[in-house]
Amino acid sequence: MLIVYTILFLLLPAALLWLVEKQRWAKRIGAIVLCYAVGLALGNAGLIPGSVEQVQTSLSEATIALALPMLLFTLNIKEWSAMAAKALLSLVFATTSVVAIASTLYFLTADDNAVQSSHLAAMSVGVYTGGTPNLAAIKSGLDIPNDLYLVFHSVDTLLGSIYLLFMLTLAIPLFRWLLPAPIEFDSQTNAAADKLGTYNEDYSPLLKSSNLSQVGKVLALSVLALGLSIAGAETSKALFNLESTAAITIMLLTSFGILFSLHARVRSLKLAYKMGMYLILVFCLVIASTADLTTLADFNIIIAVFLFGAVTGSVILHALLCKLTKVDSDTFMVTSVSAICSPPFVPMMVKALNNPNALLSGMTTGIIGFALGNYLGISLALFLQSLN
Repeated sequence: MLIVYTILFLLLPAALLWLVEKQRWAKRIGAIVLCYAVGLALGNAGLIPGSVEQVQTSLSEATIALALPMLLFTLNIKEWSAMAAKALLSLVFATTSVVAIASTLYFLTADDNAVQSSHLAAMSVGVYTGGTPNLAAIKSGLDIPNDLYLVFHSVDTLLGSIYLLFMLTLAIPLFRWLLPAPIEFDSQTNAAADKLGTYNEDYSPLLKSSNLSQVGKVLALSVLALGLSIAGAETSKALFNLESTAAITIMLLTSFGILFSLHARVRSLKLAYKMGMYLILVFCLVIASTADLTTLADFNIIIAVFLFGAVTGSVILHALLCKLTKVDSDTFMVTSVSAICSPPFVPMMVKALNNPNALLSGMTTGIIGFALGNYLGISLALFLQSLN
């Protein structure tokens, strides 16, 4: 029975991806939201017995641990210095803005529940510098309750949709009026196209027999990164008498993912990102299947207020800093979208801007955000908790 449910959790995201590919309504909703919806339906319809709880726990921990390094294997650090200075500056502003706003919101709400507020600040920083993988990693690293995580993600999905609609429509003329005119980037069009091929939502290459060798290599490297991270975390636990190693393990996984990406042969494993994102979809499905909707219905309105403030406040502060330093409008918008919504949404923004030269900057800053999000989110939470 447990094997059957394990296979079900692992294969359901593939079926949902097929649905996204074939049905226009499903494509509008998106694979991640569908995984959450199906998971919630399964978990609250009495279709998953209590004996499967251990499978759910093991899968949620394993998928996020293996996915994190995979998402970073294609990162090219040399591109950081080759990018336009303004794009890097805009990334710094986006990151600084969300950390500042999330910290401010923590101090405004900590009187009610300091631990919950620190978790909200950490998840806000993680998801609004990188994306869902960071959110999932921070949930595991800080042992955030499933119900709080799911409410956060549900509200974030709604706010993210509103934000993206705004950026694709009204924001373009607004920010092109407020900020300097777009500039030409040094990146080559073919390099940008290669990035688009790596980060799009077509997962069919994972099923091709010709790619089995690459899939095996990515999995082996990710397992190696996980083994080294667990060893490092256990060593730290013994040396410093720590109670939990979850946060250290997540940070080490991120570090080893970046370290492995320094090798050209690792960066050439273009399917690594898709494999990592597929595991994130499995994680979303499994976590949603553990949630109790009756609990979600009673969530504290402060969560919605916190997220609304984090999104709007960080975007406004980011835009203000770009205005003061003369960062151009298109650079601001692609880096903002890559931070708030994650890299897969950058091509959509670039198309709306009609500026293909902005694609590489948006993609690269988004992947850097993935790398930074875990460090910043977990570190911020631990710092804020130490103040009490």
